[in-house]
This record gives sequence, structure tokens and C-alpha cells, in this order.
Amino acid sequence: MSGVSVTQPARTAATTATDTLHTSGAPFTASRAARELGLKRREFDLAVHLGRVRTVPDEGGGGRRVDRDEIDRLRNDAHFPDTLRERVRAVGTADGAKLMDVTPTRFTRLARLGLVTPVAFYLNRYRAVVWLYLADELRQFATGDDTAPLLTGRTSQSQRDRLDAGIDLRPRNWRGRQLGFLLRPADDPWARAAVVASFLDTAQVAEIVDDPYERACVNRFRPQRPAHGVPGSPAAQLAERIMTADDPDEIGWLRAELAKTLAEARDHRPAPRPSPDPDRTPHQTPEREAVRSMPPQLHSSHPGAPERTRGLLSRLRGRNPRPARDHKSAARV
Repeated sequence: MSGVSVTQPARTAATTATDTLHTSGAPFTASRAARELGLKRREFDLAVHLGRVRTVPDEGGGGRRVDRDEIDRLRNDAHFPDTLRERVRAVGTADGAKLMDVTPTRFTRLARLGLVTPVAFYLNRYRAVVWLYLADELRQFATGDDTAPLLTGRTSQSQRDRLDAGIDLRPRNWRGRQLGFLLRPADDPWARAAVVASFLDTAQVAEIVDDPYERACVNRFRPQRPAHGVPGSPAAQLAERIMTADDPDEIGWLRAELAKTLAEARDHRPAPRPSPDPDRTPHQTPEREAVRSMPPQLHSSHPGAPERTRGLLSRLRGRNPRPARDHKSAARV
């Protein structure tokens, strides 16, 4: 009897806590919202990018969340979850060709020419790039008055010439689409500049954002890229090339856009800088000032590390650094 009196209140408290969490107005995390909507995490992320699921900023700075009202709106659909899943269904070349009633070869030609745009990609076990396309868009393409004729008949001579020259607009079109996805929720001007910078290599960014403090601010807001393999592996390097602009026209446009968004960010608010230091000498550069603000354990690895740090490390090893001999002394020995 005593066991019942002890365990029953605990079980009631746990149930009450669960019910409170379920009915509270706190927005759901992305993983919780995906479970509530019956979507895989990749499908949920795509639904957010496409605007199928509306999100709100997390006041705690932990990413974006989904309100309970938004979950209820989607779940109240008569055909939930099938309708939502179909809107975010992405297919590869073989299934895309079936949807459009063409051969996989013709489908690939259309994609390389930029007539259909991929929405995602991944690398298979052989490190081959697998492009994915929205099923909804492929069906619209196949039934459109202007696009349906491209599915039959011979490919035009100009298109054949471009294909023979090796044209492949799939990476560039994916980057353009991804840029739009990332810019949509970026409210802060520095975050918008960081999104644009994320599609340029570091040398291109350094030329536009030449101030080290502004560059640090851009890097802080830089969106996290999806992982493809172990960092530094051939698969990761291939994915990095796909996610970085390589076409001269595209690079030129991104550089101009970065300069524009950077000017807007500067007008909005300056990049954070260290507080004025009365001991700072006039010739001290921002890079050296950054070294001074680094944790002590990182000083010795920096080329601008103070000499006293290296001397301290030598003494800790139990010996003092020996003076280097000049060439004449070495020759006499």
C-alpha cells in the first residue's frame, strides 16, 4: 500500500510535466517540429527553405524554431502529411525522367543546360555527385506550354554545341538557389553579407572585406555548410568545390553583391572592435592587436608572438635558448 502512495504522485507529476510541455506556447526546435510534421530532417530543412514551413528566430540564439500555431496549421490539412511530403519530395535523375516521361539522357541534358534546377545534392559511395530536383517543379515543367516542347524532338544545334563544349549549369544553379534560401531568413545586414561571402573563396572575400575586424564579423555570421564526408577528405573537397563559385561571371556578380551588402552592414552598425587600449602604440596593427587578445596558449604559435613567451616556454623545458652562431664562426669550427 505504501508503494502505491509513493509511486502514484511521481507518475502524475511526470504526466503533468509532459502535458504542460506539449500544450505550452514555446516554439518547437527544428528536430521536434520535424517529428510533429512527420518529416525527415532533410525534408524539414527543405520545407523551411521553400517557405512551406514558417519559422521564427530563437530568442536564445539557438537557431530558428516553429510556433505551435504553424504546426497546427499544417496538421489541420485534410491530406496531412501526404500533401506536405509531396511538396518537398526531391527525386534524382532516374525518377525525374520518369515524371517527365523522357529518357535519363535527355533529362541530364536539360539539367546541364540549366532548364531544370537542382534543389539539393549528395555524394554517393563512389564520390559521384547525385543531384536532386523537386518533383513538383518537374511536373510543372512537363506540362508547361513553353517548356513541354523541349521534351520531344531533336535538341537544337546551339544547345548541342554548348553540351559538346562541356557546359554544366547544375552547380551554379544550385548555388544561386541556395543563396536565395539562406538570404530569406537573414534579417541582420552582417548576416546577409556573410551569406554572400560563403559562396566565394577566402581570397576573394579578403579582397572585398579587407578590414580584419569586419572579416571576423562576417565569419561569425557565416552559415554552416552541410557536411559531406570527413573534413579534408576527397569527398569533402569535392563538395567544397561545388559550394564555391567558379564561373567568372558568377564570381563577379557575387563580389559586387558582397561589396553592396557590406556597405549596408557598415551603415547599419560598425563591426565590433576591441575597446581602446592606452598602451597601444601608433604602429600597432589590428593583426598584432588580435594577437594580444588571443588566449595565452595560442600566442606561441602565432608568427607575431612576443619574444618573452618563447623564452618562458624554453625555461619551462629546462634550458635557455642558445645564441645562433654566424657563418664565420661556424666556418672556423
